[in-house]
Amino acid sequence: MPSSTIECAPYREELLALASALPTVPRADLYAFFEDARQLAKRLPQELRDGLDDFNANGNLDGYLLLRGLPVEPDDELPPTPTSSPSPEDRRLLNMEAMLCVVGGALGLLTAYDQGYGNRRSITVLHELYPTPEAHPLSGGTSKTQLEFHTDLSHHAHQPNYILLSCSRGDHEGKAATLVGSIRKALPLLSDEVRDHLFDRVFKRQFDAADREAMAHVKPLYGAKDDPYVSFNRSFLAAETPQDLAALDALSAALAEVTEPVLLTRGDLLIIDNFRIAHGRAPFTARWDGKDRWLHRAYVRTDRNGQLSGGERAGDVVPFTPRR
Repeated sequence: MPSSTIECAPYREELLALASALPTVPRADLYAFFEDARQLAKRLPQELRDGLDDFNANGNLDGYLLLRGLPVEPDDELPPTPTSSPSPEDRRLLNMEAMLCVVGGALGLLTAYDQGYGNRRSITVLHELYPTPEAHPLSGGTSKTQLEFHTDLSHHAHQPNYILLSCSRGDHEGKAATLVGSIRKALPLLSDEVRDHLFDRVFKRQFDAADREAMAHVKPLYGAKDDPYVSFNRSFLAAETPQDLAALDALSAALAEVTEPVLLTRGDLLIIDNFRIAHGRAPFTARWDGKDRWLHRAYVRTDRNGQLSGGERAGDVVPFTPRR
């Protein structure tokens, strides 16, 4: 299996040339922007392209691929870290947005999701993560509390294959590590009894606090018994029996035992295999000085597990369908 880190500094000039070939105002026409990014992905440096293709085909033991040393603007040329959404429609393209979209175009289709929370979530392809005052403790905008292990959109029938996080700014103190727990590492720590229970059991997950009947149905482990996918969010899965509780606790403990912190710094891009990973984030201290941690995020769909049926485009919004 491929290495989990690719050093990209040697390709800086080639990557800057790709970024400069993209439209300068991406939100003016996102469909055209993502199509340009998909075409430019074919011109990525061969070693980088090969690493992405290998990860896309086989994954790796760690469950993520980290691209280091991508081109990022000098800090004083970046806008202040945002404190509220949405992003300005006329904001000029940032290098780490460009890298996010070209790499995403190499892996599959950059996709927006209706997450099933009514109008409380912004439906967009290009997300941004930064500290937000009074953020919900389970959201990416929190900083004071640890963001607990979860699989993104585990309640969605068309759960994305990859989560991409690119970093324009790290946090001031270097504490905001992304916590990555790979099921390929955790599986050997689970007893046969626990594995069987997690494969056989369908757990309910409430996805809208305003509607107690709004339920998705989630299998924590599914796919091949000897190399399964994971779909996990300990905060939301409802244990109904002592066996349920014990199995979920065992899975949570196994993922915690194999957890690896990945600290994103300027110029890093992290690709998380959302079928093989549960992830979280360590707490950190925001200073509200315009220089706080600033990540760009996107979801990517591939042809795995019925994510695509034909005719989809990068930039599409996937309607919400609860997992059954």
